[in-house]
Amino acid sequence: MDILVPILILLLAAFVFFRTKKSDDTGSLEESLELERNKVSELEQKLSAKEVEINNHQQNIQIANTKLNSLEQLKIEKTQIQERLKLIENERNNLKNANTILLQEEENRNITLRKSTESSNTLIESLENEKQRINDDRVKEAQQELENQKQTWRDHEKDVENHLQLICNNHVIKYISQEDFPHPRNKPDNSIEIMDQLIVFDAKSPANDDLNNFPKYIKLQTESLKKYAKHQDVKKDLFLVIPSNTLHVIKQFTYNIGDYNVYIITKDSLEPIILSLKKIEEYEFVDKLSPEERDNVCRIIGKFAHTTKRRIQIDQFFAEEFLQTLQKAGAQLPREMLESVIDFEKAERLNPPMEKRNKQILTKDLQEKSTQIKKEIQIREIPEIQANIEFIDKANND
Repeated sequence: MDILVPILILLLAAFVFFRTKKSDDTGSLEESLELERNKVSELEQKLSAKEVEINNHQQNIQIANTKLNSLEQLKIEKTQIQERLKLIENERNNLKNANTILLQEEENRNITLRKSTESSNTLIESLENEKQRINDDRVKEAQQELENQKQTWRDHEKDVENHLQLICNNHVIKYISQEDFPHPRNKPDNSIEIMDQLIVFDAKSPANDDLNNFPKYIKLQTESLKKYAKHQDVKKDLFLVIPSNTLHVIKQFTYNIGDYNVYIITKDSLEPIILSLKKIEEYEFVDKLSPEERDNVCRIIGKFAHTTKRRIQIDQFFAEEFLQTLQKAGAQLPREMLESVIDFEKAERLNPPMEKRNKQILTKDLQEKSTQIKKEIQIREIPEIQANIEFIDKANND
């Protein structure tokens, strides 16, 4: 725009020059000058107008350039915004995908949780049913055990009688039943005769399943045995035979009543005691025994009694331990393993030696078996249990 103005002025000057020269050729110079002045004036006005117009255009161009710069800036900002928008859209899409994945995972977790909850509820219900079944089985077992105990107590008197008869038959000892007892008013359950003396074995068992009063009952029965001991032909050592499963409530096993003694024994100790008493028959008269011989007899009887009671005590201890172990196995083993154990248990059979009426159990055979067991223990390097049995005075013996 700055170059255009001089060019216009030069063109105007040239035009005036040519117009002036032409006027000189055709007419009056003044008129031409006047005319030219007017034209110059007119041209100056037009030029001023053009300058104004040019200024306006320049302003418009500046405004346009400013707007163009603003537009370029806006384009740049638009481009930046579009880039940011793309990034935001990508981030939104990623978040949307992640949200979709999380929702799917949450749904899967919910499904798994529902299945797990259902399985847990089923397992809990199964465990509750199994617990109830085990409790029912334990109650039934306890009831059956109690019923077996009661049946044992009911059959105790007859069992003692049969066992005594068997012992007497095996060892040629005279058995005297209740009906054959020579004193009519007082008749014990069982008695035997050794050296013209009647030895009383009276069977006693609990009246019911409550064993708390059984020791007191036994003590009263020891006092009532005076009705047998008052007879001259009745030995002053009398025996009360109780069931072996009641031993744990008995605290005192020997009673010195004054005129007679009472011993609390079980059916299992009958044979060793009777054999010890029968050994007295080897002597013609009891009064002729020396003090040492009498001590030997008493020592043997005492050892039989202690060994028998100790064996019964050990058997009861292991019976309780085995029962507790079985109960723990039923309560703690997994069901599949427990069922497998039950299957194996059903397949097992124990066949202990059968006792025959006419076959005597020889001490020699028992000793040979014991020697064989000791040899196996030594071969297997199993430590041997040392049993130290001590005998105490009669006053302190229970």
